[in-house]
Amino acid sequence: MNWYHYAALASLCFCLVVSFYHMLRLIRLGKPLDWAPSAGKTLPAIQYSFTGAMSPSKKESAFLHLPTYTAGILYHLGTFMSIFLFFFFLAHVTFTGVFAALLSGFFVITGGCGIAILIKRMTKKELRSLSSPDDYISNVLVTFFQLITALVLYIPATIPGYFIIASLLLLYFPVGKLKHAIYFFAARYHLGLFYGRRGVWPPKSL
Repeated sequence: MNWYHYAALASLCFCLVVSFYHMLRLIRLGKPLDWAPSAGKTLPAIQYSFTGAMSPSKKESAFLHLPTYTAGILYHLGTFMSIFLFFFFLAHVTFTGVFAALLSGFFVITGGCGIAILIKRMTKKELRSLSSPDDYISNVLVTFFQLITALVLYIPATIPGYFIIASLLLLYFPVGKLKHAIYFFAARYHLGLFYGRRGVWPPKSL
């Protein structure tokens, strides 16, 4: 193993430890107190929160902006896949031939989606006014990570640069907005709990 492998391993350990702290903090906070009498079942509502409620037809911010929503879905798929490949690269597993070319092309597309989302955030006044430096840093790191994943699949000699970017991303993940990957599940759970107790979710058929 080279120094950049050790740097990536150290960053991964830091990421896991701090992420685990966030998870413990969420568990210790427990469920919010709700003094209102229950008017519905919470389990179906929680299930709906993670399924039907995620449909673009149920989210105004999605169905009014379908191109951005689609780009966001591809961008997140690219993020999950690039993190998945990180562990293969860490184990010195290489990809060659047509499969590597297809993966590389996929990451070029998803990285392009990240760039498009960043440009929209920078150019639209409404989004720019709501954005913080954290939003830009997170986007740049994730997008760069996807693009360098595409590059290392095409040019394996760029692996040192790949692990440097991966290390930066892992170090930033649990301290910036990227940690919403952890809080997302708690947020959806609490939404289902809240609207389930009030008998609002899942919506009843007309």
